[in-house]
Amino acid sequence: MAITTVLSILKSNRYEQDLKSAASFCATYGAHLTALAVSIGAAPSLSQYDAISTIWLDERQREIDELATTAAKIKEVLADSDLSFEVQDLYTEFAWADEDIAQRALYADVVLLGSDAAEDADLRKRIFDGALFQAPTPILINRGQQAITTSPRAVVLAWDSSNEAARAARQSLDLLERAEIVHVTMVDPVARMRTNGEEPGADIAAFLTRHGVKVQVDRLSSEGRNADAIITRHAVDMGADLIVMGAYNHPRWQQSLFGGVTRRMIEDCQLPLFLAH
Repeated sequence: MAITTVLSILKSNRYEQDLKSAASFCATYGAHLTALAVSIGAAPSLSQYDAISTIWLDERQREIDELATTAAKIKEVLADSDLSFEVQDLYTEFAWADEDIAQRALYADVVLLGSDAAEDADLRKRIFDGALFQAPTPILINRGQQAITTSPRAVVLAWDSSNEAARAARQSLDLLERAEIVHVTMVDPVARMRTNGEEPGADIAAFLTRHGVKVQVDRLSSEGRNADAIITRHAVDMGADLIVMGAYNHPRWQQSLFGGVTRRMIEDCQLPLFLAH
């Protein structure tokens, strides 16, 4: 899938590094950048007479003014570039922030989430609940300090023959085609005709090869460890610049109850992570 429009979600009071990374990413792909500065307001506090606190109203206005100032500064930075861009600001509440973000994610090929925004747990949760689950748009999250490599040397594609993994592979093709090598990585694969086929990984490897992707199939044993730890360790060992994987291929209630590979990868992985649902 060609990347022509990128939505970069920026935290209103800390955005400089994320904006720089997004601009570099868009410059490489010749993509239009939509820079969305977001501020999530606190719930209103009530006085002893059940009236909205004037302190809360003053704080709300301060946050709105700060967001407008941030948007203006972002415009100034991007105006000095050769990028096609637009700057939007979003002041929202926690209860419906996911819907507001999802609405904007509908019109992008990928959502970028950098380390500044990802450190805010509330904002990160709303972004994933909105962009990943209420829109068909993948997310590229980078929790580490190293910028996303626009022409990766090596990529690890976590493969389990699920619809989510297949969608991630298709939506990341523009990235995979630029890599020197893509490691199709399977943890404890089982040869079954209805899932992995007689030779696990062979079908997706053939598909990617026909798109000009250089592929190596790596079948790994978990040896009792969690799949996310195996995938991350393998990515480090292979010198990977990016991990691509499907997100939440089990019901979300089950993931919330028992944890899951996706949640642990989002919270712990320091390598850039491309997720599709």
